This record gives sequence, C-alpha cells and structure tokens, in this order.
Amino acid sequence: MADLKVNIGALSLKNPVMTASGTFGYGEEFADFIDLSRLGGIIVKGTTLHHREGNPYPRMAETPAGMLNAVGLQNKGVDYFIEHIYPRIQEIDTHFLVNVSGASVEDYVATAEKIAALDRIPAIELNISCPNVKEGGMAFGTSCQSAAAVVRAVRAAYPKTLIVKLSPNVTDITEIARAVEAEGADAVSLINTLLGMAIDAQRRRPVLSTVTGGLSGACVKPIALRMVWQTYHAVKIPIVGLGGIMNATDAIEFLLAGASAIEVGTANFIDPQISEKIVDGIDEYLEKNHISSVKELIGGLIL
Repeated sequence: MADLKVNIGALSLKNPVMTASGTFGYGEEFADFIDLSRLGGIIVKGTTLHHREGNPYPRMAETPAGMLNAVGLQNKGVDYFIEHIYPRIQEIDTHFLVNVSGASVEDYVATAEKIAALDRIPAIELNISCPNVKEGGMAFGTSCQSAAAVVRAVRAAYPKTLIVKLSPNVTDITEIARAVEAEGADAVSLINTLLGMAIDAQRRRPVLSTVTGGLSGACVKPIALRMVWQTYHAVKIPIVGLGGIMNATDAIEFLLAGASAIEVGTANFIDPQISEKIVDGIDEYLEKNHISSVKELIGGLIL
C-alpha cells in the first residue's frame, strides 16, 4: 500500500479524501454504509452562531449532470452542535472539521471561538460565500476587501488550522486566494457552488423558492479544476480541491492540478460509499503507477 498521508498546514490527514460540508451530515448518518475511520476527514454541515431554519421549499432541483441547492444553511446553531453532536462524534477515528458560516464578521468570530475550545476539532473551514447582511447582502467571498476582513478577524480569534472556502462566483479567484493567504489562512478550499437557476417552463416559474441556487455535481468539474490549477500557481498555502468529484480518477485530476486534498460532495447523494471507494481508487492508481506517496501527485501536471 502506498503512503496516502497529506498535510494541510499543521493538520496531518491519513489520506487526501474528505467529505464536503452539507453533503455528509455530521458523518454518523453514513456510518452504516462506510468505515468512517478510513476517511482523511469529515467536514460537518454549515454551522452558524444561532439556529437557522434555512430557505422555504422547494430548495433543491436536479439538473443535467448536477443539482441546484438553496437549503440556506439550515442548522441548530453552534451551541447545539457542541452539546449534542460533538459528544457523539468525538471518538470516531478521523478528523472532524466544522464549516463555519455567518451573517456578519462578529458572527464568524463568535462561532470560531466556541469551536476552538473543542479538543477533537483540529480545524475549521470558513464559508465566505455567505451574504454579508450588514453590507447589503453581497457575499463576503466576492471581494478581496470583505474576504480579507473576515479572515483577519477569525485568524485573530482562532488558533488552529484555518481553511477558507472560496466562492467561484468572482472575476478572478486567485485574487481572493491571495487576499486570504495574506491575512493568515492556512489553506484554501475551492470551489463552492456556482450560482445557477432552473425554470419550470409549464408553470413559467422558477423551480427554487429562492429563484437562484448553488450548482454542484459533475457538470462543474472543468471549472473547478481550472480554478484549482490557477490558484496553485498563485499562492503558497495548500489547496483543498472540490467540485464535481464523482470517482477516484476525478480526485487524482484535482491532485495533479495542485490540490493537496479533496472533498467529495454531490457524489455522496448518488453513492453513499463513494468516499471510501475513492480512497481505494487513489491507492490502486499509486500502486499501478509505482508511485510511493500520494504527495508526488500534488501539482504533478505535465505541461
């Protein structure tokens, strides 16, 4: 068996395969399907300072080779996570990361501070694709200035590994990546969902209650790969790649483009065992190609 260990800043993963926030619950929901301890990490669903109901139904729609979602970060808040979820998952032998979302810089900081106190949570993934309520609703991650501001504030309050999840709905994702790197991000993860919409022609109405939603699945992979590759050449911090990874070959492509680790998202809905299959598939690829460590693949694209 090849060496599958990778590092995201100070965080050491047993392999590069993690599950994406919002597609894997809190991990325990998948325990009947796979051995959770075989994963590099599990990123739990988006967690906010206060309880959130999310958006009205319908808030999901299937699209060709993908799906739209407008769930709206439904969760019971960080205190509920700490009191009820964390005690149940803390003994599982993999890294649990919390995806932190907020409506203001202060919300992000308060949530990050609470999670920092949990011994068995070694990192957070900062979701800066949230609308900034105080600044007219534009997502934090769509301008260098607002992305830098939220990362700067969280970095001052959060001592562990800080991964910043970047929005692809920008002119140049490398500018945002450089801005958050300069403010102390330990890594970036990309891409979050692409803004899309679906229309019901018979009813002449939008399919989603929110009109627009986040597009994910196989259809976004070429865009995600391109953005990971561009970002790899723009920053020195590690990259976690995600967007349309449906199998081990897809995951390997992201590693070659420059990702140090990957996240599996929409594919979990299609095959709840896919994350474990991807771990096996990467190992088989390394064995077949006589590569001793998965680290040799990172940024290994031959031009």
